[in-house]
Amino acid sequence: MHKAGDVVLGGIFKFHFFSVFPDLSFTSEPQETTCHGFDVLGFRRAQTMAFAINEINRNSNLLPNVTLGYSLYDNCAKLGIGFRATLSLVSGQGEEFILDESCVGAPPVLGIVGESSSTRTIAISTVLGLYRVPLVSYFATCSCLSDRQKFPSFFRTIPSDAFQVRAMIQILKRFGWTWAGLLISDDDYGLNAARSLQSDLAQSGGGCLAYLEVLPWGNDPAELIRIVNVMKKSTARVVIAFAHESNMIYLMEEVMKQNVTGLQWIASEAWTAGAVLQTPDLMPYLGGTLGIAIRRGEIAGLKDFLLRIRPDLHHNNSYGNNMINQFWEDTFQCRFAPPPAGWVESGGALCTGDEDLENVETELLDVSNLRPDYNVYKAVYALAYALDDMLQCVPGRGPFSKRSCATLQRLEPWQLVYYLQKVNFTTPFGDQVSFDENGDALPIYDIMNWQWLPDGQTKVQTVGAVKKSAFKGEELTIDEDKIFWNFQSKEPPYSVCSESCPPGTRMARKKGEPECCFDCIPCSEGKISNITDSMECTSCPEDFWSSPQRDHCVPKKTEFLSYHEPLGICLTTTSLLGTFICAVVLGIFIYHRSTPIVRANNSELSFQLLVSLKLCFLCSLLFIGRPRLWTCQLRHAAFGISFVLCVSCILVKTMVVLAVFKASKPGGGASLKWFGAVQQRGTVLVLTSIQAAICTTWLVSSSPAPHKNTQYHNDKIVYECVVGSTVGFAVLLGYIGLLAILSFFLAFLARNLPDNFNEAKLITFSMLIFCAVWVAFVPAYISSPGKYADAVEVFAILASSFGLLVALFGPKCYIILLRPERNTKKAIMGRGIES
Repeated sequence: MHKAGDVVLGGIFKFHFFSVFPDLSFTSEPQETTCHGFDVLGFRRAQTMAFAINEINRNSNLLPNVTLGYSLYDNCAKLGIGFRATLSLVSGQGEEFILDESCVGAPPVLGIVGESSSTRTIAISTVLGLYRVPLVSYFATCSCLSDRQKFPSFFRTIPSDAFQVRAMIQILKRFGWTWAGLLISDDDYGLNAARSLQSDLAQSGGGCLAYLEVLPWGNDPAELIRIVNVMKKSTARVVIAFAHESNMIYLMEEVMKQNVTGLQWIASEAWTAGAVLQTPDLMPYLGGTLGIAIRRGEIAGLKDFLLRIRPDLHHNNSYGNNMINQFWEDTFQCRFAPPPAGWVESGGALCTGDEDLENVETELLDVSNLRPDYNVYKAVYALAYALDDMLQCVPGRGPFSKRSCATLQRLEPWQLVYYLQKVNFTTPFGDQVSFDENGDALPIYDIMNWQWLPDGQTKVQTVGAVKKSAFKGEELTIDEDKIFWNFQSKEPPYSVCSESCPPGTRMARKKGEPECCFDCIPCSEGKISNITDSMECTSCPEDFWSSPQRDHCVPKKTEFLSYHEPLGICLTTTSLLGTFICAVVLGIFIYHRSTPIVRANNSELSFQLLVSLKLCFLCSLLFIGRPRLWTCQLRHAAFGISFVLCVSCILVKTMVVLAVFKASKPGGGASLKWFGAVQQRGTVLVLTSIQAAICTTWLVSSSPAPHKNTQYHNDKIVYECVVGSTVGFAVLLGYIGLLAILSFFLAFLARNLPDNFNEAKLITFSMLIFCAVWVAFVPAYISSPGKYADAVEVFAILASSFGLLVALFGPKCYIILLRPERNTKKAIMGRGIES
């Protein structure tokens, strides 16, 4: 198809499906390649280019005073034929036709619209790039064509597969499909798409491929059976197909044979609009398909232009009229004169050229769903606007050397490439057209859904779009309410390799499998994950611990010897009971202070001893309750001083017993002057002051302090008092022990003295209890954790205090209260005589 003009644009379209190559034995002159199987859609795209050029020629605002022509060639769906057509276009060696009175032959073209296949476009653009002839494709999507080093003069009005791949990944993410199979065609289109999809999936973390299979060209039953078996065995419910209609036809035949249903198909733009696949037989398998489709556009006036097509409107020669004639013959099933031999005899009709296109059903006139045709329309206008900008250049302000401009008389294709890169216009349908630095147009796709209607009819419904803008980036919009899901649930399918890991677990990738296949490992104690599909568990802060579900941190339980727990209540009650008994005994002794049993052996020391025992009982309360700085400092000091006061009184009592007995012997009276009341008080004071000095030094140098201990239990905070200085604590206990041992030793020596002077037996027994309790305390205290160490110390305090109270004052209270007849001087002296 040709039309003369001041500037000629080339076009390469698929007018035929098949071709027959001649014998190439080179024993005779090679014949022309013959093509058959007329492609009405390819013819419509060529006519769309012719329409766009006619529209531009009628537009006085675009390329005024310049007439565009066109030269359109058939590639017959073969690289070799398309390549030869390209060389014919750029070299001007096409079939001759009369241009004007002085020139014969087609002028070289300024730019070419085509090709429809990525593989053919790669080959053609490689050659055209050497001469910087612009090639604007309307259907080649391979992302490899964005390489400006290899394809410097390539442009396209269809988005790159790189964008189509990202659009598919967005769909996968939208519906939570992380496990999908991939089927590709065995050409540049499929192989490059597979590389892009694998790379982008890995970078985005949007999912994994369960399998990747290359579809054979043609009908290869063994390979197709193998591929379908892989699909059946896989757990992936979503299948992405980057392939052509011909690949899918053979594949779906095998899918039907094996009755493989329950799959959600995602179609690339190459077969999304394939009517040959939208049949009642295939819809049980392909119904619900989501497809990426080329942007639909509307071209006003195209249908009227197509209706005006007539064989007699063109030159009556086979070269210029060939495609129109072939379309006419294919549409009306007739032949132009002279018909082939036997045509008329077999009942064939002759074409008159007066047939009415409106009375016949043809895809040519269906302009309701223009997609590749719309891209052809945009490609022609892009070349026209670039040429218009170039011709409006002001001499002296041009972009070329010495600020020169291109002229119509000396026009070079490489000059048009410069302006094509900067083109920016809006189509009547409202779409903006411009090219980035790689020659790619602003990408936009429609999202299509194959719907199987109740009456058995099929409908391809637009349910969304994905586009890229300079301001918002890539944006996906889908109206899910419009989508037909070919499943019983009428809901999107579930396609994952492994179930999502809930909060409280982390993902552990399965060895040798894709990253989407993983196990969910519960977080260890003290760690949590509070999101789905967490890669790792995070440790809780120091004062927090993981919840039983391991999905959030909770404050750690606190543990200390509390007043509210049974053990604390028991010890508190015992302490108060001991204090009460001491008070009662003290009251009894004060009431009976004038009786011999009380006055014997220094009643003042007995009162001091009772007060100190009372302090011992009370100091145990400091070990109960949450440790604080003042309780930690006071508890050991109070304990140490109280017990030293108590043991000092006992020691002085013992010494008094020995001194009195010695004084009763001839010549021993002088010893009593050293154990008068003042000396006794002084001795108790001095011995207690030593302990007070030890406590003060300890508190000043290394004071006990509250401490949060997490070593005993990971999920608990044990509040305890650390002693600060172990040496200080040991000296405090050692001093008490020294006094206790000394008291025990002296009392043991005085155990056989006459009863009227003797408390030694009681003191010996009480000191024995005291020492036994505190000897047992040390290992028990060291081995007891947390609050139990405090409980052991409180128990030791109470046990030793009760031991002293009962052993020292129990017999005397017995006599005072129950045997008052023995509470007389005579009885006491008599006991001494009897013994």
